[in-house]
Amino acid sequence: MSYVEVPGANVPIRMWTDPSAVEDGAMRQLHNVSTLPWIKGLAVMPDVHYGKGATVGSVIAMRGAVCPAAVGVDIGCGMSAVKTSLTANDLPGDLSRLRSKIEQAIPVGRAMHDEMVDPGRLHGFATGGWDDFWARFDGVAEAVRFRRERAAKQMGSLGGGNHFVEFCIDESGSVWLMLHSGSRNVGKELAEYHIGEARKLPHNQGLVDRDLAVFVADTPQMAAYRNDLFWAQEYAKYNRAIMMALYQDVVRREFKKAKVTFDRVISCHHNYVAEERYDGMDLLVTRKGAIRAGSGDFGIIPGSMGTGSYIVKGLGNAASFNSASHGAGRRMSRGAAKRRFSTRDLEEQTRGVECRKDSGVVDEIPAAYKPIEQVIDQQRDLVEVVAKLKQVVCVKG
Repeated sequence: MSYVEVPGANVPIRMWTDPSAVEDGAMRQLHNVSTLPWIKGLAVMPDVHYGKGATVGSVIAMRGAVCPAAVGVDIGCGMSAVKTSLTANDLPGDLSRLRSKIEQAIPVGRAMHDEMVDPGRLHGFATGGWDDFWARFDGVAEAVRFRRERAAKQMGSLGGGNHFVEFCIDESGSVWLMLHSGSRNVGKELAEYHIGEARKLPHNQGLVDRDLAVFVADTPQMAAYRNDLFWAQEYAKYNRAIMMALYQDVVRREFKKAKVTFDRVISCHHNYVAEERYDGMDLLVTRKGAIRAGSGDFGIIPGSMGTGSYIVKGLGNAASFNSASHGAGRRMSRGAAKRRFSTRDLEEQTRGVECRKDSGVVDEIPAAYKPIEQVIDQQRDLVEVVAKLKQVVCVKG
């Protein structure tokens, strides 16, 4: 489908979904965002749903301002995927050992590495810029600097919530490795610190929603936020790269006879800010639950833990600010999912997938998410499908 423009907003709100299907709370948030004086446009993805301050699944383009709550607290959260030389015929009947080995190599939930991972010991990992990246940690908000040791040990760990590591097969039988994570606790703490700082600023006192507090250009507060924001986005990218290297090492060992090779890794943020130019204006484009889909850009749009995911290529649709959805999107809250579904439902909906099937992940049950096929179909003018993947192993945080 092409977009539908929502009437009555201060700036164009272009939606790649049926407006009547958007929950009332999310629609209010979209209209609230459109009232910000600095906004130049708003694109709404088919996986849109209610979030803190700004909806998840929205792309906000502003001139001379940025809203930290519209980035989200997991700065730089995103996806990585790589195609391997393995095929479905190479896999054993029982994949529980593979899942166990992945969980041993990559800490999940609140766990972290005992010591900081040495990237120089990882096969094929590009270490250029690594030392400079950590040196710049001394320049982030003072309130977070004491977290350096934990940030170092969490680098290369998964985290909780909807983060995952998956072992997938595409429709041609090729095996892919895929994972989803972000900037861990250090990104969360930087985000929460700056959201709090923005709320104190005089120009934010009259906003319709104080969670939409912004930093404006040419101020010390904006400079400090941009510094920490871009550092945290880099942390997230390194975090995924280290996890992928650890994951590849597991696969090399477990399928030693196959002498596995890997294509180039695809990686994309879906909670971040980028400096981009549209209609002759330099804008700060915030994607909260959205990926960049410029012409030829590869992206990853995952479904739930029992359905599947898509590798896509962007079509460069400027009406969406060159964006696409970041996943299926939740259709019910975590609390609602826990009240409605049982572990038996989870077992049924994840049949054929080697994964956790206990009460701790019922809130991630496939039925709590929108149908991924529908989400993909609604953005055919934003991306083209390169590959459809189906997981056979899923490691949840």
